[in-house]
Amino acid sequence: MRKLLNIMLLLLLQACVLRSSEIELQSGDLLFRGETDGRLSKAIDRVTQTNEGTHFSHVGLVEAADNGITVLHASPVRGVCRVSLYEFLHPEGDSVEVVVYRLKKAWQPAIPRAVIRAGKMLGKPYNFSYILSDTAHYCSEFIYRAFASDSVFELNPMTFKDPQTGDFSPAWIDYYRELGLAIPEGLPGCNPNGMAASEKLERLGKLK
Repeated sequence: MRKLLNIMLLLLLQACVLRSSEIELQSGDLLFRGETDGRLSKAIDRVTQTNEGTHFSHVGLVEAADNGITVLHASPVRGVCRVSLYEFLHPEGDSVEVVVYRLKKAWQPAIPRAVIRAGKMLGKPYNFSYILSDTAHYCSEFIYRAFASDSVFELNPMTFKDPQTGDFSPAWIDYYRELGLAIPEGLPGCNPNGMAASEKLERLGKLK
């Protein structure tokens, strides 16, 4: 009985989230989360800025079904997982800004295949090195691989240097020192800000 009540409460909270937004989410929509107060979140945003002026540090993929909306994403805490929309909008109980992007019409046929591929990656660990891997994925890498066979997103040389100073950000120096790895400057990769700037996406607005 208690389990049933918890499920009903979760569905009610999710319904409230959906009603509070004018955006009707669809499978394949991408949810970009704004930066948080975490040092790494700010470091990601600082070195991946685009001309679009976005400030995103995380991205997830919407899956819409008869029983509601869920989000597939690669989480540093849980790895590649499926969570409720409410949980994605309130990581660790906090509220963060989330902006919805949708593939333009010409690219929407790729969505069903991408959702299936994303589901097959569930359970894989988070890729803390940000070096492309077949066995672990970081958030934008997960999205890239979901759409890879349709060539929706591209890989570009990664940089970990502060655009204002041209030097490696201290946060990244400390981060890779703890991992015992060299900073993977110039290796292929992707990031939420770069994905949001893709001409294949249209910005629908914020989830409120």
